Amino acid sequence: MSVLVVTGTGTEVGKTVVTAAVAAAAVAAGRSVAVLKPAQTGVTAQEPGDVAEVERLAGAVTGLELARYPEPLAPATAARRAGRAPVRPKEIEQAASRLAESHDLVLVEGAGGLLVRMDEAGSTLADVAGLLDAPVLVVAQPGLGTLNITALTAEALRSRGLRCAGVVIGSWPAVPDLATLCNLTDLPEAAGAPLLGAVPEGSGTLPAATFRTAAPGWLAPELSGTWDAGRFASQHH
Repeated sequence: MSVLVVTGTGTEVGKTVVTAAVAAAAVAAGRSVAVLKPAQTGVTAQEPGDVAEVERLAGAVTGLELARYPEPLAPATAARRAGRAPVRPKEIEQAASRLAESHDLVLVEGAGGLLVRMDEAGSTLADVAGLLDAPVLVVAQPGLGTLNITALTAEALRSRGLRCAGVVIGSWPAVPDLATLCNLTDLPEAAGAPLLGAVPEGSGTLPAATFRTAAPGWLAPELSGTWDAGRFASQHH
């Protein structure tokens, strides 16, 4: 895949750190990587955004942010309140396609979940994935409540003729509870797609060199890693 769209089941599920891990693993495998953030919200002009965080953690990647809005809101709302133009799917598709011409992998990181509104017309990240004909990687929470929102996200993808590449757990706890352990089996069933990794909680606070070395071990071979869902599950039962 030359373009992979990364979405989450909601906010604060570890989407940016997972994006950085996928980028780091791909770079370690010798691939050139670009990371595209269409709409960065909740960050002022002077503050580092998600692209800067991915670049810090993953290393030698090309980062591109198309628009930035200061309030931590859905992109359409943040753009309206800031009096600025929203970012539209065609603009994102064109930027990703340009990056794909010179990179082996382009990661398009959305804001929030799949159906968060990007403009006044109600466009979403799903529309972007459709224009790009790109698979969508879903970053999910590990514990209780995640099965429903993962299933809803996967159903929304299927209803639009989009492919779910798989699910990555965005913040695997050091001490998983019963629901979290059961979700290792149940998440791929809920998504109708494979479990492709589990990124340990707090990974974003690791030194960059440590993060880059560890990242392939958190992700399955489909994401340039060495992680195995069956082996991981057997280690936690």
